[in-house]
Amino acid sequence: MAELSVAALLKEAADAFSSAGIENPELEARLLLQHVLGVNRAGLILRWQEIPASTTQSQFTGLVQRRVQREPIAYITGEQEFWSLPFIVSPDVLIPRPETEFLLEQVLQTVPRGSVNHALDLGCGSGVIAVVLALELGCTVTTVDCSGAALELAARNARKHGVAARIHFQCGDFFSALPKDACFDLLVSNPPYIAAADIDFLQPEVRHYEPRLALNGGKDGLDAIATISRQAGRVLQPGSRLFVENGADQSEAAARLFT
Repeated sequence: MAELSVAALLKEAADAFSSAGIENPELEARLLLQHVLGVNRAGLILRWQEIPASTTQSQFTGLVQRRVQREPIAYITGEQEFWSLPFIVSPDVLIPRPETEFLLEQVLQTVPRGSVNHALDLGCGSGVIAVVLALELGCTVTTVDCSGAALELAARNARKHGVAARIHFQCGDFFSALPKDACFDLLVSNPPYIAAADIDFLQPEVRHYEPRLALNGGKDGLDAIATISRQAGRVLQPGSRLFVENGADQSEAAARLFT
C-alpha cells in the first residue's frame, strides 16, 4: 500500500464517503483522521503534508471501511459531543442528538437553578440528560434504564463529568424500577418514540447499528409516552414539571395523552 500524506488520506477517505452516500464526507474524514492521530483540527492542519506511519495509515483505512459500511462515526470513535461536552458512547446506547439538546434547553429556560432537589430521567441511555441536569441545575438525579449495559456506560459518563455522587442509577422498566415512596420535582425523558413499522426505513446508521430497544415506541410510537402520561403523577409532587421528547408528527397525539 502506497504511503500517503495527511492531505491525501483525507481526500481518499472523503471520496469513499461521498461514493457511499454519506453526508458531509470531508468533515467525517477529518474527524476520523483526527481521532486516529490524536489531534484537533489545528493539529491536523499543521501535519497536512506529513506522511503518517504505515500502521497509522492501516488503522485509518480500517476505520474508513467501517464508516463506508455506514457504521456511525460516534461508535467508531467511541465518543459524541453533546452540550459542548465529550460523552462516551457505544452500540449499547443511542447516539445523543441535537433534538435532545433542544429538550434540555427548554428545561433550563423554564426551571431555575436551585429550584429542583430531585429530578427523574427515564430511559437514560448514555446519561446525557442526567449529567446535564446535575451540572446545570445542581440537583440530584435518579436515572432509569432497562439496559444494564446502558447504565454502566451512563455511570462512566457521570464519573467523567464529575457528577457521579449526585446521580442514582436504577435498572428496570421506567416506573417499576422506582421505590413506592419515590418523589421528584422534575421529570425529563427521551423515550423510544419511533413507530415499529418505521424503523426499517430509517437511515442505515440507525436501523442497522443503534439499539432497537431504545427506538421502538410500539405500533404508533407512543407506547412509552402513554406510560409516562399514566404513571408520572404518582411520583411528581404538586408544582413539578415534566418534559418529554417526541416525534415531530406526534405533538398533538402526545398532548392528548397528557390532557
